[in-house]
Parts: sequence; structure tokens; C-alpha cells
Amino acid sequence: MKYNDAMAKEVSEGKAWVVAVSMGYGHQRTAYQLRDLSPGKEVVNVNDYEGIPQKDKELWTTTSHIYEFISRFKRVPVIGSGIFNLYDRLQRILSFYPRRDLSRSNLGLREIYKRIKKGWGKDLIHRLKIKKIPLVTPYFVTAFMAEEFNYPENIFCVTADADVARGWAPLNPKKTKIKYCASTKRVFERLKLYGIEEENIYLTGYPLPKENIGGVSMKILKEDMRLRLANLDPTGKYTSDHAYIIKETLGKIPKSSGRPLTILFSVGGAGAQKEIGIKIARSLKEDIKKEKVKVILSAGTRRETFNYFINELRQLGFDKPFNDGIEVIWDANLWDYFDRFDKALRNTDILWTKPSELSFYSALGIPIIIAPPIGSQEDFNREWLLGIGSAMDQYDPEYTHEWLFDYLADGWFAEAAVRGFLEAEKMGTYNIDKLIKNNP
Repeated sequence: MKYNDAMAKEVSEGKAWVVAVSMGYGHQRTAYQLRDLSPGKEVVNVNDYEGIPQKDKELWTTTSHIYEFISRFKRVPVIGSGIFNLYDRLQRILSFYPRRDLSRSNLGLREIYKRIKKGWGKDLIHRLKIKKIPLVTPYFVTAFMAEEFNYPENIFCVTADADVARGWAPLNPKKTKIKYCASTKRVFERLKLYGIEEENIYLTGYPLPKENIGGVSMKILKEDMRLRLANLDPTGKYTSDHAYIIKETLGKIPKSSGRPLTILFSVGGAGAQKEIGIKIARSLKEDIKKEKVKVILSAGTRRETFNYFINELRQLGFDKPFNDGIEVIWDANLWDYFDRFDKALRNTDILWTKPSELSFYSALGIPIIIAPPIGSQEDFNREWLLGIGSAMDQYDPEYTHEWLFDYLADGWFAEAAVRGFLEAEKMGTYNIDKLIKNNP
């Protein structure tokens, strides 16, 4: 069924276990936005919790190391791409058309279930049974574990991409009791092709930070959007041509934001593509020095990525990066990093990132410059972004100082910001809160 109660007046007071996996940022970031649901706002990691059996921990460690190795190895000329493409085929998303029955399981899914039937994840699920509350997870394997080990309450699986592979649906999709929170209409339809009954699929949208939205009135989001458009439409061309819709949705746009045009570049969890951030800084160096542009480099939780940015920036002449129009976001604690990132977004005009789960942040009215996708799911996220008109593929980062300002003068970034704000679902976190409350 379509879950469309986006304008709920209250956030759910109900509680649920929020269970993620500490492998990459996608699952963790999704769980972070749902932390209010969990007792003590704590998120349980299926691969890293107190008392995890050694056998389970070793299996998770091996899986994590393979994922990170392949993500980094992709950059090795010729052979790197070949190895990554072979790995990616195991999780590829098949073409949607022609519509057909895609419920047949694949080798990867059957291997997951073999491990589960041998006890993988059983310890955690039995621990969680103590408290009779729903289980919410952005990681499909956790949902499978909960169902196989007879978790007695509702199991909700939250998708984090614009389309999903067959692996997201269980071995016997027709019989599953797992309820899906679909991030897009395409995911909603795709899960039906995989054999999930429509009554178990809810079109909620992706969960975005409440701190960047401000409730059903979207007070914070609209305030940020008005300042952002002042930077993204310096000539006033777009806001003038679309004055009616701008006034109806956002109100009056100020003449100045009081800050320079701000670009946030974000690396992935494995530190991939960090070189792009330095190319951006190098290209925009003179504009940064003139306080025309500010660049924020998001290093995640990897100290080596943080050190890389600092060392490279110093070589570019930014001796005091935090005072020279350059900011580097980093924190060893993942939750604190997400908090820093979400706060930085409030003053961000353009987000430059590979099309990960951050694709959905276009709903906050932030236009996206797409770095090269890594993996099948990111190819589909890219298509979704381009389809709603809220993003563009990056041109050569070395010449950012040329093409960036051409698109800015044309009003393209302003248009992309408004398209993301209007076309993408903004209330996913509130929708999921309400869904949990109505299905205890």
C-alpha cells in the first residue's frame, strides 16, 4: 500500500529496535536518521555489538574487508575495474522493462540464507526478542535474519537507493512478513516484481535529517532554501522567471545570503574519490582566496583521508585551511561526523558527491554535482537524479573554475535546487515514524 500520511502532526512516540551494519556509510547514515525510534536513541550494529559470537564477528569482518578492498581496488588501472565489475555483477539491478516476474532467487541470496540457516545472526535476534517492539533496519540481511529466527514483532526494512537488486527481497518473497519502507516509486514497483505483496510495501521516501527540515511546516528547510537561492541565482534570472512558484513555496528570496557560494564535496566510506576534492580546491583557489567561494571537504571518519586533505591543501598554499575559505569535516565518531555533516549542509549551496544515499539529499533543495558512480545501485541513483532534474554529471574537476560559473550564471543550479525540493520526497523520516506508530 502507498503510505502517504506525510503531514502527520506528531512524530511517533513508539519505539523500535533500529539495527544497522557498520559497513560503509549508507546503512549507518540511514539508521542515524531513525535513531529517535530506538531505546536511548541507540542503534544496534548487527556486526559489532557487545557479546557477538566470535564466529559471527569473523564472518562480518571478512565481508567488510572484501567490500572495502574492492571499493579501493577499483582505482587500479585495467585490472581494478575488471575485478570490481565482476563483484558488481553479483548485486546488479536488472532492467525494469519489460515488466516480468523477477522473483526467482539468485546465487548470492541463496548463499546468504545458507549462512543464516547455520546460525548467522541468531544470537542478536534472540537478544532483541527480550523487548517486544518492532525491528527497523536499512540492511536487508538483518531483516532476513529476524524473519528466519522468528522475531515476533513487525520487521521493517528501509531501502536506501532509488532502485534495488533482487537481493533485497527474501528467498520466499510471497510468504515474507517483512514490511518495506520504499525510498522511491520505482523501488515500490520493483519489490512487487520480486514477489513482495503490495500490502507489505509502503512508499515512505528516504529518511532525511529532521534537523534540516523543521517538522511538517518545513520551517528550517524553507529558510535555508531562500538563502541558498540567493547564492545559486546571482543574476536573479531563475527566480524572476519563476516568481509565482517561488513565492508560493518559499516566500521572498533575499538579495544576499551573507556568505560566499559554498560547495561541499563528500567522499565515500572507503575514502574513494578523495582526489577529486583536491582538484576542486586547486581549480577554485583564486575564487576561494577572494572569498567568492567556500569549499567544504567531507573526509568522513578516516583519519588518513583527513590527513590527505590537510597535507594537500597546505601544498596548495592553504596554510590555515579552516580560515582560508576551506573547511574539512572529520570525526572519529561516526554519529558526531553525521551531525557535523548535516549541520554543514544547512549552509551548503551545492553538494558534490558520488550518487550514494546522499542522492536523496537533493530533496533538501541542494543541487548535486555527480561524481562517477561506483556500483550498479549508484548508476540507478544517478539516473533518478537526472530524471528529476536535480543534478548534473561533473565535468573535469580541474576546470571547475570555468564551467561552474557558466552554469551558475544561467540559473541552472537554482533550477536544480527547486526541482529537487519539489520532486523528491522530503518527509521520509516522519512517514516512517508514523508508520511504526500505526503498526506496533
